[in-house]
Amino acid sequence: MTIYRALIGAFWLLFIAVWVAAAFGAKQSLGSRARWRERVLPFVAIALFVLALRTPVISHALRHARAYIVNTDPHLGVAGVVLCALGIGLAIWARIYLGRNWGLPMTRKEHPELITSGPYAYVRHPIYSGIMLAMLGSAIAETFVWLVPLALVGVYFIYSARAEERLMAQEFPQAYSAYRKRTKMLVPFLL
Repeated sequence: MTIYRALIGAFWLLFIAVWVAAAFGAKQSLGSRARWRERVLPFVAIALFVLALRTPVISHALRHARAYIVNTDPHLGVAGVVLCALGIGLAIWARIYLGRNWGLPMTRKEHPELITSGPYAYVRHPIYSGIMLAMLGSAIAETFVWLVPLALVGVYFIYSARAEERLMAQEFPQAYSAYRKRTKMLVPFLL
């Protein structure tokens, strides 16, 4: 195990710990279906991920593929670790800044607030941006296998961001329109 892999693992464990701890203080979601999703969906996703890794075809492919696609360049390792740390830091900063307003993607909260400062002053979805940056850093530092979940998560995050923006435009018609004009969705000044 390289130092890069250990650092990447530590950053992702920190991310998970903060997410689990912060989830307990979130506002109640509206609707019983949303509450059910918030409680059950994370466990289902983790179970499916673990089962997929235990599938003989996938585990065999991963075991042999790592020998060919693991990063061995120390410069790329350092760059990837830095990107991963920045991404995890951004996601945690945004999550903490959002406070009790956080919820699973596309859920409505009781007494919602429009947060437009802190990391939200630069992009409308900094949690998504941070997670994708951390995954890109993980791919650069450790293995390009990270690009597969990055692509899948990227598609899901863009879909979720658009759905969430429709909800926010309904909830805060004037304020969200002005906020949307002055910020980008995921990458400052670009996207």
